[in-house]
Amino acid sequence: MRRAIWTRLAGVCPPNPPDPAVTNPAPARGLIFAAPASGSGKTTVTLGVLRALSRQGVPVRGAKSGPDYIDPAFHAAACGRACLNLDAWAMTPASLRARASGDGLLLIEGAMGLFDGAPPDGRGATADLARLLDLPVVLIVDAARMAQSIAPLVAGFAAHDPHVRIAGVILNRVGSDRHAAMLRRALDPLGLPVLGCIPRAAALARPSRHLGLVQAQEDPALDTFLNAAADVMTAHLDLTSLTALATSLTAAPPVRVDPPAQRIAVAQDAAFSFVYPHQLAEWQAAGATVTPFSPLADMAVPAADLILLPGGYPELHAGQLSAAIQFMQSIRHAAQSTDIYGECGGYMALGQTLTDADGTTHKMAGLLDLHTSFQTRRLHLGYRNLMAAQGRMAGSWAGHEFHYATTLSATGQPLFTATDAAGTALPDMGLVAGRVAGSFAHLIDRS
Repeated sequence: MRRAIWTRLAGVCPPNPPDPAVTNPAPARGLIFAAPASGSGKTTVTLGVLRALSRQGVPVRGAKSGPDYIDPAFHAAACGRACLNLDAWAMTPASLRARASGDGLLLIEGAMGLFDGAPPDGRGATADLARLLDLPVVLIVDAARMAQSIAPLVAGFAAHDPHVRIAGVILNRVGSDRHAAMLRRALDPLGLPVLGCIPRAAALARPSRHLGLVQAQEDPALDTFLNAAADVMTAHLDLTSLTALATSLTAAPPVRVDPPAQRIAVAQDAAFSFVYPHQLAEWQAAGATVTPFSPLADMAVPAADLILLPGGYPELHAGQLSAAIQFMQSIRHAAQSTDIYGECGGYMALGQTLTDADGTTHKMAGLLDLHTSFQTRRLHLGYRNLMAAQGRMAGSWAGHEFHYATTLSATGQPLFTATDAAGTALPDMGLVAGRVAGSFAHLIDRS
């Protein structure tokens, strides 16, 4: 069983991370899918288009705007290429341009509404990516409860910012051919191409979880769903006109990063999956060795200079983690001589106890004096400016916090001082004890 899990993990984080070589790389072009609001169907449309184009042999890759650890795995499954995260709040313009560079067609899935970003002024919105990368936007509109009112809505978005170009419209959740005809007639005077009308389809519904979609690796029917979504997009969208809207991406030099260690062991399984593929690839490109392992499979921690436990869903696997004797013993032993860092779910796993949603308390690694619980959920959400005074994470960071866990107690030296996106001071975050540190924040880039 462990060999099978190791093989799967090695595919997630290969020794040589770059995409497979392309003999004749297609020119790099880009296009952004955005919407007036969350819940408009951006993810489903993006996945369907990625799979449809890849089935046609179009060199296509996906990207996600903002801090998101769920959708990128679905993007990768849809088109067979690693998905980027492009965060206009936390990443510099140079790093955004560098990470967007590449070959073929880049489809960027926006987050929330097109102009929605962090307080106080909306910084980090999908519109920021459109301006920075100079890419056109296709607006996906949930038309289920609209008819002629679609026109002023689309017209307002098209005219709102002259530096954000709405190049076309996709109408989603359309009720009938008659409904589609009314919508198209209302939009005709705007002169924007309607690239298709996607009908309401029960087959396109997806299961949800408290932080987003069920993870890609957990869904045995994912490929069936992706093909069904691709069939719908192929039947109802003008894919040729859609891809023709994409514009050239300017080539940029690659991101140069200093990896946090030479040998990095990264927990990767259903409990610890929230790590950006580009981050691992950039560490490896800089000469670091990145070795994945699975705590859920009770694998011992590999020899490393730094052990990273990313975020994920440890609360859903708390009993299995607590019973992973070999993993627990090995990480406690490693803490005597190796730096260990945990983010969000990884931070909780380094604590003393974790109480699940049913109220059962499970013993964790016990390396930090931390007790957390999901029995009473409370949302913590937002970008964070972070400063650590010591250790491998010393310095200033741009990060993001998104979890429902409650801290029952946290005793010891805090890891970060913190402010929110508006610069308002927050309580200190995280803990550090000897060579072990962690917090609920996901570190995205150095400030």
